[in-house]
Amino acid sequence: MPRSARLDTPGLLQHVIVRGVDRCDIFLDDADRERFLLSFSSLLVDTDTECLAWSLMTNHLHLLLRPRQSCLAPFMRRLLTGYAIYFNLRHKRSGHLFQNRYKSMVCEEDVYLLELVRYIHLNPLRAGLVQNLDALDRYAWSGHAVVMGKGVLAGQVTDEILMFFAKGKREAGKLYRQFVADGVALGKREDFGSSRKRLVATIDERSEETFDARILGSGEFVDELRMRRDLRTKLPVSVQIDDIVARSCQYFGIDLKELRANTRALRIAEARAVICYLAVREAGHSGAEVGRQVNLRRAGVCVAARRGAQMVQNNPTLLELVNK
Repeated sequence: MPRSARLDTPGLLQHVIVRGVDRCDIFLDDADRERFLLSFSSLLVDTDTECLAWSLMTNHLHLLLRPRQSCLAPFMRRLLTGYAIYFNLRHKRSGHLFQNRYKSMVCEEDVYLLELVRYIHLNPLRAGLVQNLDALDRYAWSGHAVVMGKGVLAGQVTDEILMFFAKGKREAGKLYRQFVADGVALGKREDFGSSRKRLVATIDERSEETFDARILGSGEFVDELRMRRDLRTKLPVSVQIDDIVARSCQYFGIDLKELRANTRALRIAEARAVICYLAVREAGHSGAEVGRQVNLRRAGVCVAARRGAQMVQNNPTLLELVNK
């Protein structure tokens, strides 16, 4: 089954988890962590993306982000690509550094914001990177120290978090720290981490609420996202690439042999563009997989998908080829 397309639009709170390929370490020393934070902070400011929590582990990292002006994907692409190039050059290695796609989960703020801040900031303590909460207060590689006023990261939002606890900063800091301390005894939240099951959109039989594996929130919140115009076409469609190809060929009046021929005929190019857009960006298939279907290399698929996006924007009925 193809992986689901991301829910990605400005204003959504997203919990992001990035892991090293084959569980390899992505930070070998403090110099690596400093380099990552330098790029991370700069991008937060440049793109008007808010960070509400973060922690750098050894072979993975957690971020709680709220992009304000643009989508999350371009931000993450710049962040991870730039760091991977730096890491490979510095440590004289080659190949992929990160495992597959980063994991991102849209979160319902009213219910989960503070819980996620606590969960993410407690990761170093639970993993044994620090021995106790006092050490976590001063730990340079987690956003907890920034909230406590013992560190600085441009782009990290602290006032919004503290305002949940009290008006005065000093009192708010004490209550926030107690809130974090209370979370130590609660243990690990499996529903926040990577062990959360990746399910297709369905109905939770216990609560009869709408469910989506990419969303951490109530059924009402999932339904609300479904109604948003900018996300409506990105919900799971569970359509195979063969079906997209077949429907598109029928729509453009061509056959598979023509689609895969070495030709740049306009009608074939348009069919390829629509297939690339629908299969990659809407249905979540990989560029390499789509390229084999339409006789394009991965770079060609990216170019075609951009053209397909414009075609779909001009003619939204093309979405029916994937939503049938």
